Order: sequence, then structure tokens, then C-alpha cells
Amino acid sequence: MKARRRIGLAGQPNAGKSTVFNLLTGARQFVANYPGVTVEKKSGILTLDGTTAELVDLPGTYSLTSYSLEERVARDFLLRERPDAIINVVDASNLRRHLYLTLQLLEMELPVVLALNMMDVATRRGITIDTPLLSRSLGSAVVPTVGPRGTGREALLEALAGDTPGDTLAGNPRAGAAARIDYGEMEPFLAQVESVLGAQDLRVPKRWLAVKLMEGDSEARRLVQENVPDFETFLQSLGDSRTAFSETIGEAPDKYIALRRHLYAQQIARACTATPERPRTTLSDTLDRLVLNRWLGPLILVGIIYALYHLSIVQGYRLTEYTWPLLAKVRTLAASLTPAPGLFEVPLVTSFVLWFVDSINAMLNYIPIFCILFCLIAILEDSGYMPRMAFIMDRIFRRFGLHGHSTLPLILGGVFVGGCAIPGVMACRAIPDERSRLATILIVPMMNCLAKVPLYMLLINTYFSEYKGPALFFIATVTLFMALPTAKALSLTVLRHKESAPFIMELPAYHLPTVGGVLRRTFERLWLFIRKIITVVAVVAVVIFALLQFPGLPPASSAVYASRMQASLKTFDQAISATRYAPSFTQGEHLALILYAEDYRAARLGAGPNGQSTLDAAFRQRNPLFFELVQPGDDREARQAGRALKRLVKERRGIMRDMQKERIDCSILGRIGYALEPLTRYAGFNWRINVALLSSFAAKESSVATLGALYRQGGAEGESLEEGMQRTETGFTPLHALALMIFMALFPPCIPAAIAVRLQSGATRWMLFAIFIPTLLGLTVASLVFSGARLLGLSGWQAMWVFYAIAVALTLVMAAIRDADPADEDLTEEEDIPESLPAPPCGCAAGCPGCGYNKKT
Repeated sequence: MKARRRIGLAGQPNAGKSTVFNLLTGARQFVANYPGVTVEKKSGILTLDGTTAELVDLPGTYSLTSYSLEERVARDFLLRERPDAIINVVDASNLRRHLYLTLQLLEMELPVVLALNMMDVATRRGITIDTPLLSRSLGSAVVPTVGPRGTGREALLEALAGDTPGDTLAGNPRAGAAARIDYGEMEPFLAQVESVLGAQDLRVPKRWLAVKLMEGDSEARRLVQENVPDFETFLQSLGDSRTAFSETIGEAPDKYIALRRHLYAQQIARACTATPERPRTTLSDTLDRLVLNRWLGPLILVGIIYALYHLSIVQGYRLTEYTWPLLAKVRTLAASLTPAPGLFEVPLVTSFVLWFVDSINAMLNYIPIFCILFCLIAILEDSGYMPRMAFIMDRIFRRFGLHGHSTLPLILGGVFVGGCAIPGVMACRAIPDERSRLATILIVPMMNCLAKVPLYMLLINTYFSEYKGPALFFIATVTLFMALPTAKALSLTVLRHKESAPFIMELPAYHLPTVGGVLRRTFERLWLFIRKIITVVAVVAVVIFALLQFPGLPPASSAVYASRMQASLKTFDQAISATRYAPSFTQGEHLALILYAEDYRAARLGAGPNGQSTLDAAFRQRNPLFFELVQPGDDREARQAGRALKRLVKERRGIMRDMQKERIDCSILGRIGYALEPLTRYAGFNWRINVALLSSFAAKESSVATLGALYRQGGAEGESLEEGMQRTETGFTPLHALALMIFMALFPPCIPAAIAVRLQSGATRWMLFAIFIPTLLGLTVASLVFSGARLLGLSGWQAMWVFYAIAVALTLVMAAIRDADPADEDLTEEEDIPESLPAPPCGCAAGCPGCGYNKKT
């Protein structure tokens, strides 16, 4: 049986590759990851000559070097899979720049069909392209396309099927022979390397391999090392050839090769392209004069980011008001299928099922947010604004080892109060630089996610009530001044050996996004989120449940709580003994009455003012006798019995709350909290704070929930958590609160976010690094602040602003440290071609004061 044909789809970023992919495959698409890496692999099915073929969308890349993970993934696929054909999508309005990748594909001796995309943009700019001459120059079929309009689909399919007269797929076993690059003075050196490789079966084109070896490509050397027996001798000979060439020509081999490719691409583009003497000013040029203006551009960026945040996070959370009741019904259904709770204890099976459902629901509740978020990101990508966002921010971020594309992840993570680390980490996928991507992934959890806000507000309301505004400003901004120096420190230490690609920014023409393309990309990403995150969270929920539940309460404690419950029941019976309701509870129907009262209370909270009468009618029909006690009206005996019922329900809740507290104390997680006290006391944390912080590993919101259980909110009726904390923690001061806030700011990611770190980094070690290093850093900083301020006699308010000044100063110092990035020293693809510098993004002259354009960027 003949194997299915496999076709690769390659192109530079922003060439319209996704629209061509959607054009050819329609809805028959599949999304996964390449094995062992985090780069997304998108494949689809198309029909050629009545048979199906697989179309693999390769990562967008400017070149086929080994700078970035995307480049290596694309090149490895081409070398190892050897697809039957390659569709190379190029931007017709910027032909010369895009032919640089085309020539590298042809050097790999792959059958190439050139999809000359964005012909509509080229036409608007007055550019005409001689496609027959371009086809002859490259030795490949050339098909004009306009992806969003569906133009060129049939012609592409015909070229792939080999029906186009004279095309290389049908008749030429060595595609692209006519486009062989003459490397001039390097040819003798290439011939020498080829002669050494001639006897080896490397299963790759030998001329291509010789060129990559002369470039100094590390992956090419590894390929030779695996297949050449006397590799050390060969490596010495190669080094001698590279040195001899550099001394003879006075140019590094890799720069010389890149220059020759650019010159050859320029020669072909000039021969095949006619442009007007005076280039037309397009809508993209006009918009870029505003969007990329040195002063106005950042303001527009802030506005767009605010709109992105407001629509996805704020409005998305409002949508959860509609989705959460649906998830609550799932929980109610699960509860109905499990054993009913007892008088004072919930069966273990019921507790586990409800914990499991709550854990999954907590993640599914993010779906409206992610749906809006992924939709807006797809619109920004398809419109062409995303590259401009990176262009504006790169100037600042690169001083801290980050990348222009780090902007969106940090915003989503919560540069100011109100983000979420999970979408922030997930958005790091778009960062092409491995070093910057890892640095961004590791600092995104330091941003102010919404889950941290309850603890911040609790501490500010309790210990900084007179300075709520300034205290909130402090925590909303100081996190960035801690994250940026951390990113720079990471890039100078553990990430210094990670490859860093040159920042090459292609600014495409603006496009109106299509509804189909936006929806398709939205649901692709949404499905990835659900499949990769939720399944793992289910496993983690089981582990956390076990740590909080076992080994459980000692038998003696259980007996004490049972005795308390029996005393409460006896008090209830005595209170109603003189009423007509006494005979109804002689057979032990207390539990049914309590559960009825709890159900009524829960239903009443969600009924609203208009649904009260309907609710009362339903509960009266369910049990008329019980209804008289929960809604006694003016009847004296009913009111007396109703008051006794309220006391019974309240006492039962207190017993269950005390049991839960003691269970936490006795649990594995609780015991760890006590064991950590000798270490955390320097930061001002006692065992209660330790337990709350440990529980927040599952979700940051758990910290406040755990504190609520620990501080009991007993005492006076309606005592708030703030009052309960002040009553219980008599020695807790604003300085303790400040140390806790700083620790929470540096706190490691919650378990779902840690899993996202694992997925995006592609390695478990980085997930563990993201957990343990921030814990150590947070504890160290919190200890220094707490112990140092006490030593200097500073109050919590004074220590807050001393720390803020130190954080800002450290940020400025770290920004001034130069990072010797080898990528900055590489050829920038334009510097040495004085006649072919690209037009500035705003359409003005080089060095424009409006957009800050310079030829290196």
C-alpha cells in the first residue's frame, strides 16, 4: 500500500502562511506538538488527484540556521522527513526578503512550489511580478495567491499534483537546480569539504551540508559527528578551511554566505519585479506613522493592551456568572450520586468526589476568559499588529534579557493587579528566542494574578487600612521591579548558554482578519488548553486531597466531636420539647431537618427577590413540617422551634469547621507547616501562615480560604476574617503583613500554572526550577525585609517604601549591565547590502525621529 504523501508548508513569519494552510485544508486540521519540544505542530488533510495528502505547517522562520527552536524544528523536519514537496509561502510585496528562505529550501534539494501570497498588497503598492521569469529563475512552479480570498487554491493543487507543464515536481528529480547559488571565492573551499564528505552516506545533500559546515552550524557538525568515523580529523580540516577563507577574503564565512544569498535573492527579485519610481503610500504606511511613532506608539499600545485586558479578564469574568451556574449543576449532580453527609462528618468518598469536581470546575471556569483572550490574540495576529507590539517593547525588554514578544505574556500574567499566570505562560509560545522565552516563562508567575488579590486585600484592609491606595499601588508596581532584575539575573546565569536569536522584525501589511480564520485559531488553542491542562490538574487534585486528608483525625478527637454533636442535639430536643414539633424528632430525624435547612439556605441565596415565592412553594411541597421551622411566620411555637434549629445548624457548622481545622493540623501538609516554623520565623511566618501558603500551591485563592478556617471567625456573631485574624494573631504587625505580601509576590506558580510552565518549557526541570527558586528567593527577600526592618526599627509603612526604592534602584542597575549576547554580533541580514536596505516601517527615511527606525532592527 502506497504511503500517504506528505507536503510541508514553509515561510517567514507574517507571510500569510496560516491563511494558505486554511485555504488548502479547510476544517480537516489537527494540532499537536512536535515530539519532545513545545513548538506547535499543525497538520491538515488535502486532496490531490483523488488521493489524500498530509500538509504539515512548519513553524514560521526567517532562516534555516540553528538560532531558535523553531528554526531547528523546521530544518529537522525537512531533513529527516524529506517531504514529497514544499509549499513556500512568500510575501509578494517584499519578494527579495522572502527569497532568502526560498534559496535555502532549494539548496536542500527539495521540490518547491512558490506560493506568491499577498498579491493584492503588491498590486496596491504598484508592484508587478513576472511569474514565468521567476519560475524559470528558481526552477520551481510559482503560483500567485491571495489567501483570505481563496485565490490560487486550484493552481496550487495542480502544481503539487504535477499537472503544471514543465514544473519541477513532475519532471526534475533535483528541484531548484537552476537556482544554484554561486558562492564565488568560497567555491573551492566548498568543493574541498564536499570531497571529504563524498564517501559518506549522510542522507542529506552534500553541497548543502558543506555550506552549513562552512557557516559553523552546530547541528551540521553534530550530524557529521554521528556519521563520519574520523570526526576529529575532519573537524580539524574544516577549522583550517574556515580560517584560511577568513584570512584570504577578510570576512567571516557565515557572514559571507549570508551576504551571497542576499545578493542572489536581490538579483532575482530585481529581474522579476517592476516597481513604480515613486512608491505609493499605502494604508499600512499611514497607520505605521501613528502606531510606530516614538511617543504616540506606546500610548496606542497601552490602550490596546488595556482593551485586551478589559475584554478578556474583566468581561470574561463577568461571563463566568453565566457559566458557573452550569458548573455548579455538575457539582450538584455529583453530590447527589455520592453518599449523603452525616450529622457532623462528610464521608471520604463524598469529600473526594466534590474536591475532584471543584478542582476541575476551577479550571473550566477560565474557559470564557480564554475564549475571548485567544480570539483577541488571533485578531491581533491576523491584523498585523502583533509584530508592531513587539517592535515597540523590545527596546526596553532586551536590556533585561527579554524579548519584544514578552510584552503580551507579562500583561496577561498581571503587570498590574488582575492577570492570570496560566494564559501568560501559554502566550510565551510566540517568543522565538529560547533564552527570552524561558526567562519570560519563569517571571510571569511573579506578576499580580487575580488569585493573589484576596490575600493582598486582606492584609491591606487589616494592617494598612489608613493607606489603602498607596499600599495597593506599591504591590501593583513593585512586582515588575522585582521581575525585571530577576529576568536579567537568569539571562546572565542559568540561561546564559541558551541560544539567543537575533531580533529580526518583519512588519507585514495590515489585514482585515477573517471570521473563519479567527474562530479556527481560537478553538485550536482552546482545545489545546483543555486537553493539556485539565487532564493533568485531575491527577494533581488527587495528590493534594490526600495530603490534606491523611492520616486523618485521631479516634479520641472524633469521639470528642461526636460528643459535642450529641450535646447539641439534646439541647435542640429540650428547646422544642414543649412544642407540637417534639414528637416528630423522637425517631432521630435531626439529620434530615438539618440538610433541609441547609438546602433551603443555599437555594434562597441564589433565588433572588423575584424567585422567593416559587422557592417557598417548592420547599413547602417537599416537606410541609420542615418548612414551618425554616419559615415560622407569626406562629409562636414555630418561631421557638425555628430559633432552636438555627442554633443547631450553627453549632454543627462550628463542629465541622473545628474538625476541618484539626484535620489540617494533623495532615501531612499541616505537619509540614509546623516543621517549617524554625525556618520561616525570620520572615515573621508562624505555622498558620505556613499552612495557608502550602495550601496555595494548589490555587492562590486557597491561602485566604485556609486562613478563614484557621482563624475560625468565631467569637462575636458575624465576625469578619480581618477581625478574626487580628484577634488570633495578637503579635502580628504591619511589618509581618508586608513580609507576607512580598513573599506572595515572589511565590512560585500554583499547580496549574506550574503545569503550564512544564508544557511551555518542554522540561520538568524548568517546572521544578520555577517552584523551588522563587520559594527560596521569596523567603530570602521576606526574611531580609522583616528582620532588617526590625533591626533598624522601621515600621511596616516605612519598610514598604524603603524596599520600593531599593527595588527601583536594582532595576536601573541591572538595566545598565550589558549582556554579551553573541546573537547581537551576527549579521543582521541587511547591514552589508547598502543598495538593498528595507524601507523603514513608517515609510520614511532611515533614522526617522518618528519611529526610531534603524537598519539593525
